[in-house]
Amino acid sequence: MPRQIHFNAFDMNCVGHIQQGLWAHPRDRSMEYNRIGYWTDYAQRLEKGLFDGIFLADVVGIYDVLSGSPAPALRGAVQVPVNDPMMLVPAMAAVTQHLGFGVTANLMYEQPFLFARRMATLDHLTGGRIGWNIVTGYLDSAARAIGMDGQMAHDDRYDLADEYMEVVYKLWEGSWEDDAVVADRGAHLYADPAKVHAVHHHGRQYKVDAVHLCEPSPQRSPVLYQAGSSPRGRQFAATHAECVFVNGQKKEGVQEIVSDIRTRAEALGRRGDDIKVFLGATIVTGRTEKEARDKFEDYRRYVSSEAALTHAAASMGIDFNKFDWDEPVETGKSEAITSNIKAMDRAAGPQWTKRKLLEQMVLGSRQPPLVASADQVVDWLVDWVDTTGVDGFNLSRTVVPECFDDIIELVIPRLQERGLYKTAYSEGPLRQKLFGTPRLPDRHTGASHRVRHG
Repeated sequence: MPRQIHFNAFDMNCVGHIQQGLWAHPRDRSMEYNRIGYWTDYAQRLEKGLFDGIFLADVVGIYDVLSGSPAPALRGAVQVPVNDPMMLVPAMAAVTQHLGFGVTANLMYEQPFLFARRMATLDHLTGGRIGWNIVTGYLDSAARAIGMDGQMAHDDRYDLADEYMEVVYKLWEGSWEDDAVVADRGAHLYADPAKVHAVHHHGRQYKVDAVHLCEPSPQRSPVLYQAGSSPRGRQFAATHAECVFVNGQKKEGVQEIVSDIRTRAEALGRRGDDIKVFLGATIVTGRTEKEARDKFEDYRRYVSSEAALTHAAASMGIDFNKFDWDEPVETGKSEAITSNIKAMDRAAGPQWTKRKLLEQMVLGSRQPPLVASADQVVDWLVDWVDTTGVDGFNLSRTVVPECFDDIIELVIPRLQERGLYKTAYSEGPLRQKLFGTPRLPDRHTGASHRVRHG
């Protein structure tokens, strides 16, 4: 049986996400982001189209690197204003049965005890359809917002994250035994105290002495997503991640990342297929190539160069307004997303300029769009899966909702005809749908904290 392709819709609880400026298109509805009906309609569309999930990005700071000011971000709605993604999930879950929900949450700024309760609550409310994109942040503005002088060093953030994961695994997997809940009305016994255990963690960064407040949820631990491509990020992914996102790479680069992460995972006792890799993709399609090209030319009229530079400046930690258009950009040492700088070096050479950067951002981001007929899109997707070993695609929004309506109406039926996409959802929690089991497998590091019966 051919390998089936997975799709996530990639979005954010804000006006402008990745393709900067397209919110101004007259058919785009993203300015309705603060209305619950917008998101429930969104979720129902995606579930009708058999999307695996909606993946919600997030940042907890403002993009103020360009010109050292938040003004460009505010003018262009560059991921600001931005609301809490977790608040959307219960509403979307209430109007769907199968759609998964991946939410980004920065572990740097919240104690693990409270975060573990929030994710367990969402796992209960969604019937086991929640996933967590583990991030450590990259914005100094976010660090300053919670009282720090700036970001911790890149690799130090991952060291902290490893300990954070140990704490939440202990809470999710090790505090309540599977049969701790008795729910015996006659005996007035809800939970057996002998089967509920306090977590005692005294580490370098965190100290917890407490019972997890939530009874076991369908998945216990949420499905774990991660997007680090640096050497330290890859090791973190190999240790913890079940789904990995990659972006901004040529085929050879993606293939190398996929192979490296899976090899690292196998060295830790996991299996290579314990990790599914999703490639970020921007697709503009139509019934014919001309229809797709016409749509693309329409979209690009709304791209904002200033907004695109604002986003890139923050993600790379470089104020591009300090450089003339054709002056080589000095990247220096950054504590932002180091893999983004390396990706630009590969794309345009080490002496790239602000002009060359903007040439890469034809739809307002560094993710080059695929502009093609639906048949060509299918061939492109299959080629990437066969060549690089990725399992699916994180599809960035352009003009919503039509960008996802096009995928649902034109691309998915063609994939189904070739046996490359599901024709119905399987039953069970999100992890069951993706990996065939509702719980972390015993070979995952999180399972080592699982309390055994008795």
